[in-house]
Amino acid sequence: MVIAKNRLLTIEEYLDYDDGTDSHDYELVDGVLVNMADEMPINTTIVTFLIIRFFQLGVSPYCLAAGHTIEMQSKRATARKPDLIVHSEKSSTATLQDRLLRLDQPVPRLVVEVASNSQKDKSSYRRDYVDKRKEYEQRGIPEYWIIDPIAESVVVLSLTDSAYQESTFRGDSRIVSAEFPELTLSASQILLVDDV
Repeated sequence: MVIAKNRLLTIEEYLDYDDGTDSHDYELVDGVLVNMADEMPINTTIVTFLIIRFFQLGVSPYCLAAGHTIEMQSKRATARKPDLIVHSEKSSTATLQDRLLRLDQPVPRLVVEVASNSQKDKSSYRRDYVDKRKEYEQRGIPEYWIIDPIAESVVVLSLTDSAYQESTFRGDSRIVSAEFPELTLSASQILLVDDV
């Protein structure tokens, strides 16, 4: 649901926005404040599972973040809040100094979006599979995962020559990640339909 229709917001206004509730589930898209759809309960469980697994791989807890905001390249102000960010050491340091990973700051190693209602909500599908894909690609983020519990798939997009190359994993297929080649998880394990 779009909140601010009467005028476009700047990045700073977005960061300071308070609607009087405890909810901060907004992204800024071309200067317009957009309320993100309610997530399915499994979404936060998947994110928590991935945080634990990346930590077990040796990723510093300071490099694992849910709820950090990334400024995107756009004609107008745009900021996205991925479900999970695996920061590089440099992007982690930058986020500790500001509320936003700005355009002139280093990019994270990986962003993860857990799709909500991708099969029923066309705008949700377009946001995760089309818009964010293009924005993260333009921002130069090396890897972007779309985890879709309804489609029972994990899409891994790896940046090669400034464009994402797509691989889709289902069932017992082992996830192949250029950023984390030591990762030994299947799509079913990530989607929590298999014993871990």
